[in-house]
Amino acid sequence: MRQRYLTYAAKRLAQAVIVILLTYVFTFVVISILPGDPITNVLRDPQNGFTEDQIKAIVAAQGLDQPIPVQLWTSLSHFLAGDLGLSMRSTRPVTTLIAEVLPSTLVLASSGLAVALLLAAVIAYGTQFLSKRFGQGLLRAFPSLFLSVPNFVIGLVLIHTFGFQLGLFRVIEPESAWATFFAAIALGIPISAQIAEVLIANLDTESRQEYAAVARSRGLGQARLFAKHLLKPSSLPVVTVIALTIGELLGGSLITETVFGRMGIGSLVQRSAAAQDLPVLQAVVSLAAVVFVLVNLIADLVYPLLDPRLRLVGDAKQQPNTADESSAPTLQAVTG
Repeated sequence: MRQRYLTYAAKRLAQAVIVILLTYVFTFVVISILPGDPITNVLRDPQNGFTEDQIKAIVAAQGLDQPIPVQLWTSLSHFLAGDLGLSMRSTRPVTTLIAEVLPSTLVLASSGLAVALLLAAVIAYGTQFLSKRFGQGLLRAFPSLFLSVPNFVIGLVLIHTFGFQLGLFRVIEPESAWATFFAAIALGIPISAQIAEVLIANLDTESRQEYAAVARSRGLGQARLFAKHLLKPSSLPVVTVIALTIGELLGGSLITETVFGRMGIGSLVQRSAAAQDLPVLQAVVSLAAVVFVLVNLIADLVYPLLDPRLRLVGDAKQQPNTADESSAPTLQAVTG
């Protein structure tokens, strides 16, 4: 079993590396064919004050005077070595620019995820144990409502209500605790919808199992039944959903930062896109892809360890009892 799991982990790791490399190449090609000339738009802009000698030095340092395949190979080599290059606009290292704004985005994204998980758990609990009028009707409609409202609309409503009307936070202080809290709510509400839908569906299934009926017959309280018996088996698929929503979480963070005026990755991307600062755009998109792929990789590796109903099996063409230990295993549900 251990050998099969290590083989499965190695296979998934190799797939993740391939996806990251293909994403980097695709992003580089798309950015390279965008209309406009970054050298003219950025370096030759009189407001930036670059001399011709400085422009030549920057162009040579960025490798922009080389053919596209050479530029791609050089850029990819530097990326694999951890060198994200220099910003064309500020000539500062891209890693420094990202490091300055990344903490704010991480705080917002993690807070938004916490809000989403808490809200999804509350809604799912209510659908199981509140009266039929509320649990089966009103609460079950919340995920669809949350998913249909964009986070920037929620953010604007929160700013107007709690910022301007109630004065709980100042719009000119977007990094304050209250401002971060409401920004996390705006980010977490749409994301909670997908988590809640999956959690409710699995709670419905688990609550109909025989062990749940036995627990109720023994007088187990609703809260204890939910926390001790229903939540764990129902929340295992949520691991996969959370991993899949990481991309939405990152994209939503960029929009939410713009709405609340926070200085994060979103503002950096906005400035870089306006200035066609290609190294910064390439780095941000590539790092986002790395985060998304790694989170999904972790979910894939953890899931068979958490869920005993899954086991690792080899190639589907193998006959039982003749499994080749060297074959790449996959996940398969065990039923019955």
